Amino acid sequence: MRICIFGAGAIGGYMGAKLAQAGAEVSLVARGPHLAAMQAQGLTLIEHGQETTLPVAASDDPARLGPQDYVVVTLKAHSVPAVVGRMQPLIGPETTLVSGVNGVPWWYFHKIGGALDGTRLDSVDPGGVQWDGFGPDRVLGCVVYPAAEVSEPGVVRHIEGNRFSLGEPDGSKSARALRLSEALAKAGLKAPVRPRLRDEIWVKLWGNLSFNPISALTHATLDVLCTDPDTRAVARAMMREAQEIAEKLGVTFPIDVERRIDGGAAVGAHRTSMLQDLEAGRPMEINALVGSVQELGRITDTPTPTIDTVLGLIRLRARVAGLYA
Repeated sequence: MRICIFGAGAIGGYMGAKLAQAGAEVSLVARGPHLAAMQAQGLTLIEHGQETTLPVAASDDPARLGPQDYVVVTLKAHSVPAVVGRMQPLIGPETTLVSGVNGVPWWYFHKIGGALDGTRLDSVDPGGVQWDGFGPDRVLGCVVYPAAEVSEPGVVRHIEGNRFSLGEPDGSKSARALRLSEALAKAGLKAPVRPRLRDEIWVKLWGNLSFNPISALTHATLDVLCTDPDTRAVARAMMREAQEIAEKLGVTFPIDVERRIDGGAAVGAHRTSMLQDLEAGRPMEINALVGSVQELGRITDTPTPTIDTVLGLIRLRARVAGLYA
């Protein structure tokens, strides 16, 4: 089984290192100093206080790696459309594309059933580049839960979590999903195959939709923005608007809004990914995390006044900083 991790930064590097430890035939696509370090000295994983350096096949040229059984995409959502063409050498007739990208996925309405089946989302796939370039039948969904960081080039530090939930767009337990689940389990990762992966997508999105832009606008950490009465009220309003949209699309939430916000507070003094990107001068995942929910509101005829307001503010903040992608 040949597995390529496309975008082997923190999360992709963590998955790739665990697979390599288990003896899987894994390759990594990365760039810059991180790639150079992996090519020169291997990929170092720091986990549970232990440091392990692994020889890995790493490249910035997919053509050198050839067709794969699985291509796991762990890029930021806004980065994917631009590399669809570059990824084609990795894709053969039987290749499965594993979408491990945050936010509402571009394939969301593939095989969902009903009147919206096949609807495309311009906010996350402008011009249908991914839909046409990959083909939705190739996709296996993935909700990523681990936290990790690239502490220095070639070194990935695992912080917490080891679950990568998998799911077919049609909810089936396919052979390809079960094969990948087994490979990840062999690597010491949790990879359940879920019949209702969209429910998990929304529970994670609930927090990303609200906590990320609020933190980037206020520079507050999770513990502060989830307990301050004013920012908690904004987060609550955004989540309730999103919940109305999701329930119209058939999603079931296993927890309520207050428990989800309390869960964010319990994480502690954490800087969200959007705040980290702002401070580091990197483009922020605004459309995938917030703009996509606004688009779904329009599609389902659901008012999103709070989401619209916060989205307008964070878009301007990003434009002023030169970071709007």
